[in-house]
Amino acid sequence: MSRLGDFWVLDTEIWQWSELTGLGDLPSPRDFAAASSIGNRKIVMHGGWDGKKWLSDIYVLDTMSLEWMELAVTGTLPPPRCGHTATMVEKRLLVYGGRGGGGPIMGDLWALKGLIEEENETPGWTLLKLPGQAPSPRCGHTVTSGGHYLLLFGGHGTGGWLSRYDIYYNDCIVLDRVSAQWRRLPTSGDPPPARAYHSMTCVGSRYLLFGGFDGKSTYGDLWWLVPEGDPIAKRSPLEALPQNKDDSVHSRKESQSEGSAILELQKRLEISASVSSSGLQIVDELEDREFLELASGLIGDEVSNNGQEIQAVRDHWRKTAPSSVKLKELGPLLRDYQRLITRHYLANGGADLNPTESRFLGKDSHRFYHIKSASKLRMDDIPKLLEEYKQLSSD
Repeated sequence: MSRLGDFWVLDTEIWQWSELTGLGDLPSPRDFAAASSIGNRKIVMHGGWDGKKWLSDIYVLDTMSLEWMELAVTGTLPPPRCGHTATMVEKRLLVYGGRGGGGPIMGDLWALKGLIEEENETPGWTLLKLPGQAPSPRCGHTVTSGGHYLLLFGGHGTGGWLSRYDIYYNDCIVLDRVSAQWRRLPTSGDPPPARAYHSMTCVGSRYLLFGGFDGKSTYGDLWWLVPEGDPIAKRSPLEALPQNKDDSVHSRKESQSEGSAILELQKRLEISASVSSSGLQIVDELEDREFLELASGLIGDEVSNNGQEIQAVRDHWRKTAPSSVKLKELGPLLRDYQRLITRHYLANGGADLNPTESRFLGKDSHRFYHIKSASKLRMDDIPKLLEEYKQLSSD
């Protein structure tokens, strides 16, 4: 099995992936490495498995120049590992757990200094031994930063004495940055099934868990971990994360039905959530500057009237493949799509513009009608948008 060493970036304005070419000290291909951001410009990566050996190297990527630099670290080094976590906390990179040389699963916590240029510190590792209820050794877990604590969830370790076997976890353990100690997090409600190699993301005061693997099955479920008193906790039975030691926390499996919390998250992030079309301003073609500029570029001086301009653009899009749509065309295309839908319904007595129950183009038609900016479109939306547009413009 080959390891990858490619480098990709997702532009969240236009939801487009791009493969980038790095410069400098390029890391070797690997899997199960751990990485974290350093402020808003740099990314630090540690360790991994290259197919032959566990790694302990440190690389720093400057996201502006796309230059990699291998960081020279002196002194005692953590054992090589993969499947660990690396979390930047102010001036230090904290590395916990993972699987190391010979296969043992580890439960050690290390701090790396010297990543902040302004501090002029010599890069060096320190083994931290903190008091409290420390996690059991594990790999494939997550450590997510939120407020003054780090939340460790899940992962897997080994059990047994004569016969070693995997144990998967679903416990929540907090590293309190103020008291510098570990503590178990009491939760209420039915917890998610034990798992490893999942994702956990902090969204405000909430944590969103997705997916994972339990040794037999791969999960695709979503769970919230929220403070007591959170609207999600009040809506149905949950499990929670405290604001202080006297609070309790709730967890809840998230269905993806209408009105669910995942749709609330989509709306908050403005990612293709079904919302009312009210308030959407429909601009006439002759007031759409980008639309007219596109028409002028297509037929130039041959234009003799506004009708020809409009028809030229629509003919162009009817003949265009999704892969040929230029990014600068997405705004005019989306607005013309919305114009055509609006005029169709006005011509039919002003029927409701519900994007999920239209009889005009089928159950899933008008899914992009509510989107106010083309920057909210994802790349896999473009073929669907163009397909609907072609049906609308040929009607």
